[in-house]
Amino acid sequence: MPKTSRTMIGASLLHSHEGKLLLVVVALAVFLSLATRSFFSLQNMVDLLTSYAFSGMLAAGLLVVLISGGIDISFTATASVAQYIAMTVANHFHVGWIEVIAISAAIGIACGLLNAVLIGTLGLSSIIVTIATLNVFFGLLMFFTHGNEIFSLPDWFVNGASWVVYTDADQTPYVFNLQMIGLIGAFVLTAILLTRTNIGRQIYALGSNVEAAKRVGIKVFRLNLLVYGYMGFVAGMASLIQAQDAQSVSPNALVGRELDVLAAVVLGGASLTGGVGTVWGTILGVMLLAFLQNGLLLLGVPSYWSQCFTGAVILIAVSALAVERQRHRAAARRVMA
Repeated sequence: MPKTSRTMIGASLLHSHEGKLLLVVVALAVFLSLATRSFFSLQNMVDLLTSYAFSGMLAAGLLVVLISGGIDISFTATASVAQYIAMTVANHFHVGWIEVIAISAAIGIACGLLNAVLIGTLGLSSIIVTIATLNVFFGLLMFFTHGNEIFSLPDWFVNGASWVVYTDADQTPYVFNLQMIGLIGAFVLTAILLTRTNIGRQIYALGSNVEAAKRVGIKVFRLNLLVYGYMGFVAGMASLIQAQDAQSVSPNALVGRELDVLAAVVLGGASLTGGVGTVWGTILGVMLLAFLQNGLLLLGVPSYWSQCFTGAVILIAVSALAVERQRHRAAARRVMA
C-alpha cells in the first residue's frame, strides 16, 4: 500500500469516533498502569475479561437493536428468567449442555419476540414496551420463585469449559474460559450479522429512515422480530456464562445492570435514534467502562465516587458525540448550499 494511502487511512481513523475512543482507552490504560501496579497485570486482565463477559455479550445484542432504531431495556429480566428456568431444569432432570443452551436460547428468543410483537402491533415506543416487559418478566420470576436462590448446580455446569494457556513462574495457571468464549462469540456473530449479510444492511437502513426502508421493500415487522429475537437469544446465552461464573443463580442478581450496558454501546458511538453503530466501537465502549470501574476500585476510590466518575465520563462522551454529529450536519448543509 502506498505511503500516502496509509497516511490517509490513519488520518481517517483518528478523526473517526472509534479512533478517538481508542486514544481515550489507551490513555486511561497507561495512566492506571502507572498509578497502580496490579492494573496491567495478566491476572487482572483475565479477571476483567471474565467479569465483564456478561455485560459485553449484552452490549453486542443491544447494538443491533439500537442500530435498527429501537431500544430494549428488558434484557436483564429476560436473562434472569432464562437462567433460572434452565438451571432448575438442569437440577431436576438428566440434561446436559445442549439442552440447557437450547432452553436458555428458546426462552430468550420468546421474550424478545414478545417485545417485537407488542411494539409492532400496538405501535408503542420500544422503550415504553421494554420497560413494561422488564417489570412483568422480573415480577413473575420473583412471584414464582419467591426470591429463592439456587446454590447447587450440576457438576458438569460448575466445571464449565476452560483451557490452561499459560503458567507463570509461581505456577499460577491462566485459563481461556467459558466467559471468554461467550464474549468473543457474541461479538463475532454480531459483526457477521451487521457487516456480512443483507439483513445487516437492512437493519442499518431501518434505523436510518423507517419510511425509506418501507419504500424499498423492507419488511419492518419481520426485521424487528429478528432484531429483538436476536437480543433475547444473546441475553439467554449471557445468562448461562454469568451463572457458570457465579456458581449460583439468584433471581434478582442481574436486573439493574441495564444502564451500564446501554452506556457502553452509546459510548461506542451507537445512536439512540438508530442507523449508527459499529461492533468495534462497542468493544471499545465496554473496555472504557471496564478499565474505568476496575481502575477506580484498585485506586481505593469509594463506590459512590466510582459511580460519579462513570456517569461523568458517559455524559462527556455522549456530549462530544452529539457535538461531532452537529458539525457533520453543518458541514453537509454548507456543501449542499
